[in-house]
Amino acid sequence: MSDRCRLWILGILSVGMMLFAAIVPPIPQPLEYHQFADQRAYLGIPNFFNVVSNGAFLLVGIAGLGFLLCSRGSNAANAFVEPSERRPYLILFLNVTIACIGSAYYHLAPDNDRLMWDRLPIAISVTALLAAMLSERVSPKVGLRSLPVLIAIGAGSVMHWHWSEQRGAGDLNFYIVVQFYSLLVIILLGIYFRPRYTRGKDIYTALTFYAIAKLAEIADREIYELGHVISGHTVKHLLAALAIYWILRMLKKRRPLPYKQRAGFGLHD
Repeated sequence: MSDRCRLWILGILSVGMMLFAAIVPPIPQPLEYHQFADQRAYLGIPNFFNVVSNGAFLLVGIAGLGFLLCSRGSNAANAFVEPSERRPYLILFLNVTIACIGSAYYHLAPDNDRLMWDRLPIAISVTALLAAMLSERVSPKVGLRSLPVLIAIGAGSVMHWHWSEQRGAGDLNFYIVVQFYSLLVIILLGIYFRPRYTRGKDIYTALTFYAIAKLAEIADREIYELGHVISGHTVKHLLAALAIYWILRMLKKRRPLPYKQRAGFGLHD
């Protein structure tokens, strides 16, 4: 099967997933979601550990932006065949930095209104990473052209959920599809399309850290009950930041593959 055919299949599947999200019964945001296990306050900061653990996002976000914007760094220059390929990663690391602020704001007084500011940079980060993978596995032209569309879809999924909650009929369907289906597409792109760079398998390590982070989030109270030291949600923040750091590590270590081994089927020419 050709790369072009695979891309058409992914496109049709993506449209199908969005239609599925529109057809199935809406999933509201459970109010108990905001009742985190660790509600300890220190230094006058409520939910202290869930708030301050967001500092990990700030650190890795700034580190990523510094790497991408450092024009003198030979590693930064070697990480991209074309300078324009930096754009999705700039948006990724910028929104990871913003996520520190949005998530800390949410955890100071958790509710649905504040949760929007937590989820918005997350959705944009995931879709920016998908655009980066399209750029590297399909072609830069496809990735960069899809970037604003994917960002709009990611942000729109959060805005739609928040709007639906305000109307009293919460609907998480589109947000769930955008986040998790985007990650699935990233995996499929890694499996079925050739890379432009070395270190291509590092993305799987990053996604594994993120998957474990989501499991820690689900086991928030169970992890906290192990010794009342740290909660699953705090662990989630740290592991999610580690996943982003692994992407930065990939960029620092990778090199372009020889032209004949690179991804694409003519769209980048």
